[in-house]
Amino acid sequence: MTETNEEIGRTVDVGGVATNYHDLGDGPPVLLVHGSGPGVSAWANWRTVLPVLARRHRVVAPDVLGFGYTQRPPDVAYGPDVWLDHLLGFLDALDLPKVSVVGNSFGGALALRLAAKAPERVDRLVLMGSVGVPFDLTPGLDAVWGFEPSFAAMRDLMGVFTYDGAAVDDDLARLRLDAATRPGVHEAYSRMFPAPRQDGVNAMALDDGVIGALPHETLIVHGRDDRVIPLATSLRLLDLIDRSQLHVFARCGHWVQIEHGARFAALVEGFLAEGSGAAAR
Repeated sequence: MTETNEEIGRTVDVGGVATNYHDLGDGPPVLLVHGSGPGVSAWANWRTVLPVLARRHRVVAPDVLGFGYTQRPPDVAYGPDVWLDHLLGFLDALDLPKVSVVGNSFGGALALRLAAKAPERVDRLVLMGSVGVPFDLTPGLDAVWGFEPSFAAMRDLMGVFTYDGAAVDDDLARLRLDAATRPGVHEAYSRMFPAPRQDGVNAMALDDGVIGALPHETLIVHGRDDRVIPLATSLRLLDLIDRSQLHVFARCGHWVQIEHGARFAALVEGFLAEGSGAAAR
């Protein structure tokens, strides 16, 4: 019997790129945008959240261009504008004119760019441990973007992502290492955030005025003990986005959706439901 790979969902053509995505539930649509860790995919990032949000919403979660099981064109020059165009093309391919967007870390920066470039296409916005404002490169993010494949390096990285590294077992590290070393995956990843990696942080940031002009209801979520993206970035987003609120999880690192999965999913579900209720009235 062939074992099913849960990371592989459906496939849609986005500008000639075969894009892997997951599509669950019915109702107001929600786009989930994953982070940028080595071996990441939409399923790896959002597997605990998808079934909860799908109770009331149609939830779509693509592997962003260059990640997971989405095609990796050999000549693509990765960067924020290329990733944003891929996301907009994905929404067009699924005929989704307006969605709420949940973005994790790197995905948060893309969510902000999507909301800024096409504000009419975004309903509500959720930013979790988000990039998108300037900050000094942390040793944690430098380790994530500069990852060189080995079991020891992946095991150390799992500890960087979490508040309690002891809670991460060797099996998870092996699974993530296997995902990060599939043919062509690391080669693409190593081209995304080359040294000096502070340039990558700066490239993902938007001007204060652009963020401050966003009209969307926004939920900002962060782990108090995040060693990858500092809590100060979410405090800055709270200050800039007028219609925003911030929820901070104590004893939590960068993986809020995994370390506090049930509470995070319930928080996001309630926030999105408020928007659905308002639309219904």
